[in-house]
Amino acid sequence: MEEPNFVEDLHAGLARSGQKELPSKYLYDEVGSALFEVICVVPEYGLTRADTRLLKQHAAQWVERLPAPVTVAELGSGTSKKTRLILEPLGRRQSTAYFPIDISAAALAQCARELGELSELGAMQVVGLNMEYLAGLREVAARRPPGNHLLILFLGSTIGNFDRQQGESFLRGIRQILLPGDHLFLSADLVKPEAALLSAYDDTAGVTAAFNKNVLCRINRELGGDFDLKRFDHVARWNTTDRRIEMHLRAREAMEVTIPKAALRVRFQAGETIKTEDSYKYELSEIVAMAQRSGFVCEQQWVDPEWPFAQSLLRAG
Repeated sequence: MEEPNFVEDLHAGLARSGQKELPSKYLYDEVGSALFEVICVVPEYGLTRADTRLLKQHAAQWVERLPAPVTVAELGSGTSKKTRLILEPLGRRQSTAYFPIDISAAALAQCARELGELSELGAMQVVGLNMEYLAGLREVAARRPPGNHLLILFLGSTIGNFDRQQGESFLRGIRQILLPGDHLFLSADLVKPEAALLSAYDDTAGVTAAFNKNVLCRINRELGGDFDLKRFDHVARWNTTDRRIEMHLRAREAMEVTIPKAALRVRFQAGETIKTEDSYKYELSEIVAMAQRSGFVCEQQWVDPEWPFAQSLLRAG
Protein backbone atom coordinates (compact mmCIF):
# COMPACT_ATOMS: atom_id res chain seq x y z
CA MET A 1 0.00 0.00 0.00
CA GLU A 2 1.34 3.42 -0.96
CA GLU A 3 2.31 5.56 2.04
CA PRO A 4 0.90 9.12 2.21
CA ASN A 5 4.23 10.91 1.64
CA PHE A 6 5.74 8.46 -0.84
CA VAL A 7 5.25 10.66 -3.91
CA GLU A 8 6.47 13.80 -2.12
CA ASP A 9 9.57 11.99 -0.87
CA LEU A 10 10.32 10.64 -4.35
CA HIS A 11 10.22 14.17 -5.77
CA ALA A 12 12.36 15.50 -2.93
CA GLY A 13 14.90 12.70 -3.17
CA LEU A 14 15.14 11.83 -6.86
CA ALA A 15 14.60 15.17 -8.59
CA ARG A 16 17.48 16.89 -6.77
CA SER A 17 20.64 17.89 -8.62
CA GLY A 18 23.09 16.41 -6.09
CA GLN A 19 23.08 13.02 -4.36
CA LYS A 20 19.80 11.24 -5.00
CA GLU A 21 18.27 9.75 -1.84
CA LEU A 22 15.26 7.85 -0.56
CA PRO A 23 14.25 7.59 3.11
CA SER A 24 15.16 4.16 4.46
CA LYS A 25 11.62 3.60 5.75
CA TYR A 26 10.53 2.82 2.18
CA LEU A 27 12.69 -0.30 2.22
CA TYR A 28 10.17 -1.89 4.59
CA ASP A 29 7.06 -2.78 2.63
CA GLU A 30 5.71 -6.34 2.96
CA VAL A 31 8.42 -7.79 0.70
CA GLY A 32 11.18 -5.69 2.23
CA SER A 33 10.17 -6.63 5.78
CA ALA A 34 10.27 -10.32 4.85
CA LEU A 35 13.71 -9.92 3.24
CA PHE A 36 15.00 -8.13 6.32
CA GLU A 37 13.99 -11.11 8.46
CA VAL A 38 16.24 -13.22 6.22
CA ILE A 39 19.09 -10.69 6.51
CA CYS A 40 18.95 -11.13 10.28
CA VAL A 41 20.05 -14.77 9.96
CA VAL A 42 22.72 -14.54 7.24
CA PRO A 43 26.19 -15.32 8.66
CA GLU A 44 27.71 -11.90 7.92
CA TYR A 45 25.01 -9.84 9.69
CA GLY A 46 25.89 -10.06 13.37
CA LEU A 47 23.70 -7.26 14.73
CA THR A 48 20.53 -9.21 15.39
CA ARG A 49 22.32 -12.17 16.94
CA ALA A 50 24.24 -9.82 19.25
CA ASP A 51 21.03 -8.05 20.29
CA THR A 52 19.41 -11.43 20.99
CA ARG A 53 22.39 -12.82 22.93
CA LEU A 54 22.43 -9.84 25.26
CA LEU A 55 18.70 -10.08 25.89
CA LYS A 56 18.96 -13.79 26.66
CA GLN A 57 21.74 -13.11 29.16
CA HIS A 58 20.45 -9.99 30.90
CA ALA A 59 16.79 -9.11 30.15
CA ALA A 60 15.17 -11.11 32.95
CA GLN A 61 17.40 -9.48 35.58
CA TRP A 62 16.89 -5.85 34.58
CA VAL A 63 13.18 -6.32 33.91
CA GLU A 64 12.72 -7.46 37.51
CA ARG A 65 14.23 -4.18 38.73
CA LEU A 66 11.80 -1.98 36.79
CA PRO A 67 9.04 -0.18 38.71
CA ALA A 68 5.63 -1.82 38.45
CA PRO A 69 3.18 -1.79 36.80
CA VAL A 70 4.71 -1.33 33.34
CA THR A 71 3.25 -0.46 29.95
CA VAL A 72 5.59 -1.35 27.06
CA ALA A 73 5.92 0.32 23.67
CA GLU A 74 8.38 -0.67 20.96
CA LEU A 75 9.54 1.63 18.17
CA GLY A 76 10.05 -0.20 14.88
CA SER A 77 8.93 -3.48 16.40
CA GLY A 78 9.21 -5.61 13.27
CA THR A 79 7.98 -9.11 14.11
CA SER A 80 8.93 -8.78 17.83
CA LYS A 81 10.79 -12.10 18.00
CA LYS A 82 13.54 -10.67 20.20
CA THR A 83 11.03 -8.72 22.24
CA ARG A 84 9.63 -11.93 23.73
CA LEU A 85 12.79 -12.13 25.82
CA ILE A 86 11.65 -8.94 27.59
CA LEU A 87 7.90 -9.49 27.52
CA GLU A 88 7.91 -13.01 28.95
CA PRO A 89 9.56 -12.08 32.28
CA LEU A 90 7.32 -9.01 32.47
CA GLY A 91 4.28 -11.18 31.83
CA ARG A 92 5.25 -13.49 34.69
CA ARG A 93 5.32 -10.49 37.01
CA GLN A 94 2.16 -8.72 35.91
CA SER A 95 -0.43 -8.40 33.16
CA THR A 96 1.23 -6.15 30.56
CA ALA A 97 0.00 -3.98 27.70
CA TYR A 98 2.42 -4.04 24.76
CA PHE A 99 2.19 -1.51 21.93
CA PRO A 100 4.34 -2.40 18.89
CA ILE A 101 4.72 0.68 16.68
CA ASP A 102 5.74 0.13 13.07
CA ILE A 103 5.13 1.66 9.65
CA SER A 104 4.91 -1.86 8.18
CA ALA A 105 1.42 -3.35 8.56
CA ALA A 106 2.85 -6.73 7.50
CA ALA A 107 5.37 -6.64 10.34
CA LEU A 108 2.62 -5.83 12.86
CA ALA A 109 0.54 -8.75 11.59
CA GLN A 110 3.53 -11.07 12.03
CA CYS A 111 4.11 -9.59 15.49
CA ALA A 112 0.53 -10.45 16.50
CA ARG A 113 1.10 -14.04 15.36
CA GLU A 114 4.46 -14.22 17.14
CA LEU A 115 2.97 -13.08 20.45
CA GLY A 116 -0.42 -14.76 20.09
CA GLU A 117 0.37 -17.36 22.72
CA LEU A 118 1.22 -14.74 25.33
CA SER A 119 -2.00 -12.89 24.55
CA GLU A 120 -4.08 -16.05 24.83
CA LEU A 121 -2.60 -16.83 28.25
CA GLY A 122 -3.81 -13.44 29.45
CA ALA A 123 -0.30 -12.28 30.31
CA MET A 124 -0.33 -9.56 27.70
CA GLN A 125 -2.54 -7.31 25.65
CA VAL A 126 -0.98 -6.59 22.24
CA VAL A 127 -2.15 -3.40 20.51
CA GLY A 128 -0.35 -2.74 17.21
CA LEU A 129 -0.04 0.86 16.03
CA ASN A 130 0.63 1.32 12.32
CA MET A 131 2.16 4.78 12.77
CA GLU A 132 5.36 6.80 12.70
CA TYR A 133 7.45 6.42 15.86
CA LEU A 134 6.73 9.59 17.83
CA ALA A 135 3.09 9.77 16.78
CA GLY A 136 2.65 6.20 17.99
CA LEU A 137 4.48 6.93 21.23
CA ARG A 138 2.23 9.92 21.92
CA GLU A 139 -0.76 7.63 21.41
CA VAL A 140 0.67 5.15 23.93
CA ALA A 141 1.34 7.92 26.44
CA ALA A 142 -2.27 9.09 26.10
CA ARG A 143 -3.47 5.55 26.90
CA ARG A 144 -1.12 5.06 29.86
CA PRO A 145 -3.17 3.99 32.92
CA PRO A 146 -2.64 6.22 35.98
CA GLY A 147 0.39 5.13 37.96
CA ASN A 148 1.86 3.04 35.15
CA HIS A 149 5.54 3.17 34.29
CA LEU A 150 6.44 3.36 30.57
CA LEU A 151 9.19 1.20 29.08
CA ILE A 152 10.14 2.17 25.53
CA LEU A 153 12.09 -0.38 23.49
CA PHE A 154 14.28 0.74 20.57
CA LEU A 155 16.08 -2.43 19.53
CA GLY A 156 18.08 -3.52 16.50
CA SER A 157 20.27 -0.40 16.27
CA THR A 158 17.55 1.49 14.39
CA ILE A 159 18.92 4.65 16.02
CA GLY A 160 21.75 4.29 13.49
CA ASN A 161 19.40 5.17 10.63
CA PHE A 162 19.38 8.76 11.91
CA ASP A 163 22.43 10.94 11.53
CA ARG A 164 23.98 11.85 14.88
CA GLN A 165 22.24 15.20 15.21
CA GLN A 166 18.88 13.75 14.15
CA GLY A 167 19.37 10.78 16.48
CA GLU A 168 19.92 13.04 19.45
CA SER A 169 16.95 15.18 18.45
CA PHE A 170 14.86 12.01 18.21
CA LEU A 171 15.89 10.96 21.73
CA ARG A 172 14.87 14.41 22.98
CA GLY A 173 11.51 13.92 21.25
CA ILE A 174 11.04 10.64 23.11
CA ARG A 175 12.05 12.25 26.41
CA GLN A 176 9.46 15.01 25.98
CA ILE A 177 6.71 12.39 25.85
CA LEU A 178 7.91 10.45 28.90
CA LEU A 179 7.51 11.18 32.59
CA PRO A 180 10.48 11.23 34.99
CA GLY A 181 11.36 7.68 35.95
CA ASP A 182 10.15 6.11 32.68
CA HIS A 183 12.74 4.04 30.82
CA LEU A 184 14.12 3.78 27.28
CA PHE A 185 15.99 0.60 26.35
CA LEU A 186 18.27 1.46 23.44
CA SER A 187 20.31 -0.86 21.20
CA ALA A 188 23.16 0.55 19.10
CA ASP A 189 25.77 -1.02 16.86
CA LEU A 190 29.36 -0.10 17.71
CA VAL A 191 32.29 0.84 15.47
CA LYS A 192 34.23 -2.23 14.30
CA PRO A 193 36.66 -3.18 11.49
CA GLU A 194 35.60 -1.95 8.06
CA ALA A 195 35.72 -5.42 6.47
CA ALA A 196 33.21 -6.83 8.97
CA LEU A 197 30.85 -3.91 8.44
CA LEU A 198 30.98 -4.07 4.64
CA SER A 199 30.29 -7.81 4.54
CA ALA A 200 27.37 -7.35 6.94
CA TYR A 201 25.71 -5.01 4.44
CA ASP A 202 26.72 -6.89 1.29
CA ASP A 203 26.36 -10.59 2.11
CA THR A 204 27.55 -13.28 -0.25
CA ALA A 205 24.04 -14.72 -0.69
CA GLY A 206 22.84 -11.38 -2.06
CA VAL A 207 19.95 -11.02 0.39
CA THR A 208 20.84 -7.43 1.30
CA ALA A 209 21.13 -6.58 -2.40
CA ALA A 210 17.62 -7.94 -2.98
CA PHE A 211 16.36 -6.00 0.04
CA ASN A 212 17.88 -2.79 -1.30
CA LYS A 213 16.67 -3.25 -4.87
CA ASN A 214 13.17 -4.02 -3.64
CA VAL A 215 12.59 -0.29 -3.10
CA LEU A 216 12.77 0.08 -6.90
CA CYS A 217 10.32 -2.81 -7.26
CA ARG A 218 8.05 -1.03 -4.81
CA ILE A 219 8.10 2.14 -6.91
CA ASN A 220 7.25 0.03 -9.96
CA ARG A 221 4.43 -1.82 -8.16
CA GLU A 222 2.80 1.12 -6.42
CA LEU A 223 3.48 4.01 -8.79
CA GLY A 224 3.89 2.38 -12.21
CA GLY A 225 7.64 3.04 -12.42
CA ASP A 226 9.78 1.39 -15.09
CA PHE A 227 12.99 0.78 -13.12
CA ASP A 228 14.95 -2.12 -14.63
CA LEU A 229 16.65 -3.80 -11.67
CA LYS A 230 19.29 -5.41 -13.89
CA ARG A 231 20.61 -1.91 -14.64
CA PHE A 232 21.33 -1.13 -10.97
CA ASP A 233 23.91 -2.55 -8.55
CA HIS A 234 23.70 -2.73 -4.78
CA VAL A 235 26.67 -0.95 -3.17
CA ALA A 236 27.72 -0.78 0.50
CA ARG A 237 30.26 1.88 1.50
CA TRP A 238 32.00 2.69 4.78
CA ASN A 239 32.20 6.43 5.41
CA THR A 240 35.21 6.74 7.71
CA THR A 241 34.68 10.41 8.55
CA ASP A 242 31.06 10.04 9.66
CA ARG A 243 31.44 6.45 10.92
CA ARG A 244 28.51 5.11 8.97
CA ILE A 245 27.67 2.43 6.44
CA GLU A 246 25.89 3.77 3.38
CA MET A 247 23.71 1.66 1.11
CA HIS A 248 23.40 2.82 -2.48
CA LEU A 249 21.81 1.70 -5.73
CA ARG A 250 24.24 2.51 -8.57
CA ALA A 251 23.15 2.97 -12.18
CA ARG A 252 25.24 0.81 -14.51
CA GLU A 253 24.62 3.14 -17.45
CA ALA A 254 22.97 6.43 -18.35
CA MET A 255 19.18 6.12 -18.50
CA GLU A 256 15.86 7.82 -17.90
CA VAL A 257 13.22 6.31 -15.63
CA THR A 258 9.57 7.34 -15.57
CA ILE A 259 7.23 7.08 -12.58
CA PRO A 260 3.79 7.93 -14.03
CA LYS A 261 1.74 8.01 -10.81
CA ALA A 262 4.28 10.41 -9.30
CA ALA A 263 4.42 12.50 -12.50
CA LEU A 264 8.19 12.14 -12.36
CA ARG A 265 11.01 11.50 -14.84
CA VAL A 266 14.42 10.76 -13.40
CA ARG A 267 17.67 10.89 -15.38
CA PHE A 268 20.70 8.92 -14.26
CA GLN A 269 24.29 9.22 -15.39
CA ALA A 270 26.38 6.06 -15.52
CA GLY A 271 27.69 5.42 -12.01
CA GLU A 272 25.22 7.78 -10.32
CA THR A 273 23.64 6.43 -7.15
CA ILE A 274 20.52 6.62 -5.03
CA LYS A 275 21.42 6.49 -1.34
CA THR A 276 18.81 4.37 0.41
CA GLU A 277 20.15 3.98 3.95
CA ASP A 278 22.69 5.28 6.43
CA SER A 279 23.68 3.12 9.39
CA TYR A 280 25.71 5.09 11.91
CA LYS A 281 28.02 3.22 14.28
CA TYR A 282 28.74 4.43 17.81
CA GLU A 283 31.40 4.45 20.48
CA LEU A 284 30.17 3.25 23.88
CA SER A 285 30.85 6.54 25.69
CA GLU A 286 29.15 8.46 22.88
CA ILE A 287 25.84 6.75 23.67
CA VAL A 288 26.03 7.80 27.32
CA ALA A 289 26.83 11.42 26.42
CA MET A 290 24.05 11.59 23.82
CA ALA A 291 21.55 10.18 26.32
CA GLN A 292 22.56 12.71 28.96
CA ARG A 293 22.19 15.63 26.57
CA SER A 294 18.73 14.33 25.67
CA GLY A 295 17.50 14.22 29.27
CA PHE A 296 18.25 10.60 30.21
CA VAL A 297 20.45 8.96 32.80
CA CYS A 298 22.25 5.79 31.70
CA GLU A 299 21.61 3.22 34.44
CA GLN A 300 23.48 0.31 32.86
CA GLN A 301 25.09 -0.87 29.61
CA TRP A 302 25.80 -4.30 28.22
CA VAL A 303 28.20 -5.08 25.33
CA ASP A 304 28.30 -8.26 23.26
CA PRO A 305 31.89 -9.61 23.01
CA GLU A 306 31.40 -11.49 19.71
CA TRP A 307 29.95 -8.62 17.65
CA PRO A 308 30.63 -5.25 19.35
CA PHE A 309 27.08 -4.09 20.05
CA ALA A 310 25.63 -2.19 23.00
CA GLN A 311 22.37 -2.16 24.91
CA SER A 312 21.73 0.76 27.28
CA LEU A 313 18.98 1.12 29.89
CA LEU A 314 18.19 4.83 30.07
CA ARG A 315 15.98 6.47 32.69
CA ALA A 316 14.11 9.71 32.00
CA GLY A 317 15.64 12.26 34.36
